[in-house]
Amino acid sequence: AVQMVESGGGSVQVGGSMNLSCEASGFIYSSYYMGWFRQAPGKEREGVASIDSDGTTIYGNSVKGRFTISQDSAKNTLYLQMNSLNPEDTAMYYCAADIGIGYGANLEQENFSYWGQGTQVTVSS
Repeated sequence: AVQMVESGGGSVQVGGSMNLSCEASGFIYSSYYMGWFRQAPGKEREGVASIDSDGTTIYGNSVKGRFTISQDSAKNTLYLQMNSLNPEDTAMYYCAADIGIGYGANLEQENFSYWGQGTQVTVSS
């Protein structure tokens, strides 16, 4: 069974940085896409960043230039480096993945079958 486990969340001050990790066990495919999503209290879940097995990346408009998604295929691990954090980045962050049949990197959550439990990121002033 596929299992996605996020780590690296916590509290940080405005302007700080944080690096999230997501280890995907049981998910070994040559063609795939993975992504980070977040959900703040009272708001809908939104796509943050996505990467596919070709290395193509896309970002949500609110994080472009501040966040970087990357992967270590050998470790089956997905990362999200977050810089210049602000209070609007406070949310539960989820990693997600799916087999890349018909899709590459994208931010449409309905396209992702496998999800982690989430890790909380809190940015305080």
